[in-house]
Amino acid sequence: MTRSTETLVARRARLLGPTYRLFYDRPVHLVRGEGVWLWDEEGTRYLDMYNNVPCVGHCHPRVVAALTQAASTLNTHTRYLHEAVLDLAETLLATMPGELGHVLFTSSGSEANDLALRVAMAATGGTGIIATRSAYHGNSQLTAGASPVLAPGVPPGPGVYAVPPPPAARDGIDVGEVFAAGVRAALGQMAQDGVKPAAIIVDDIFSSDGVFIAPRGFLGPAVEAVRAAGGVYIGDEVQPGHGRTGVMWGFQQHGVVPDLVTMGKPMGAGHPVGAMAARPALLEAFGRTSNYFATFGGNTVSSAVAKVVLDVIADEQLLANAEAQGAYLRAGIETLAQRHEPIGDVRGAGLFLGVAIVKDRRAREPDPAATAAIINGLRERGVLVGGATANVIKVRPPLPVRQDDLDIFLETFDATLSALPHR
Repeated sequence: MTRSTETLVARRARLLGPTYRLFYDRPVHLVRGEGVWLWDEEGTRYLDMYNNVPCVGHCHPRVVAALTQAASTLNTHTRYLHEAVLDLAETLLATMPGELGHVLFTSSGSEANDLALRVAMAATGGTGIIATRSAYHGNSQLTAGASPVLAPGVPPGPGVYAVPPPPAARDGIDVGEVFAAGVRAALGQMAQDGVKPAAIIVDDIFSSDGVFIAPRGFLGPAVEAVRAAGGVYIGDEVQPGHGRTGVMWGFQQHGVVPDLVTMGKPMGAGHPVGAMAARPALLEAFGRTSNYFATFGGNTVSSAVAKVVLDVIADEQLLANAEAQGAYLRAGIETLAQRHEPIGDVRGAGLFLGVAIVKDRRAREPDPAATAAIINGLRERGVLVGGATANVIKVRPPLPVRQDDLDIFLETFDATLSALPHR
């Protein structure tokens, strides 16, 4: 690390304490971003192949202009009438199936998931929540308790039942039935415990579990089982939503319409904003006993930003770009896998891929050490990626990424894999 970076790390530790974490063995000190590129304090340029929050690209001019204009005009909340939140609601709901007729706004995905769980409990009268074993759904008391990936530091919340994630799609495996069997087992345990089901909450690309979205429709049997038991399906779109998988919403890849849909991270392309869309009957049940208000949820500035993000996605045809460039990226990684034994599997959709790194491709034994070496090796060569699990690399560039950007990534990935010690 440079002396300035060492000083910054020490200052950070002194002021922020030990809870925050940094990426990479040698942390990156970023000072500027544009499109799919980031720059550090020394002027070194990095290709961003990880950050899904600035989904339309870092510092998109239209997003910056909308933010500036709104902030210089009016910044207030939803207890006053204003058109911005209604314009956003209309545009957002128009991207969703007609069954989802209402939307409430929050400041983050954590808040949206917290709200969705509350709505599910109020509408069903249940308290049982099903989540996958490595899921992350937020950092409120309720959502952290439904985020097993935070264990052992955060214990499961009351009524939370963790189930195995879906297996990787391979010949002979009925992914839907395997996943549904785990969900049915959890429902059976709830019944024995005298717990009434409220919801299954699923990150629709299982991003913290290792990235699973194939085959299309596999989520259906699990959702059917939960609904038959009286619960609802919450589609957590904080990571797969806003075009990340080549369609607007990750649940579209499964062919199932959720009862509640939550959004965050990319919704404001870096500005803090989240939302929960719902079937109207669920909000009617919730509204009989609860009022909802959030000071910053749906404020005029956040609404303007989130609306222009949706406009940019449509105007710049970023869904089609995510689908086309995602297919090119996946094909390129699969070609590298023919030469590099550590690539055990490539999964995902659009511009959200998970690359499993293994010691032995037949046994599929995870290789966390090689995974860390690859992530850090890419960083040293000017490309930023992240991890899903100990042996799965997340690759998810901003949606405007182009083929020449992906060629840089593929060449750098090839060089990084080639530099791994031979076993």
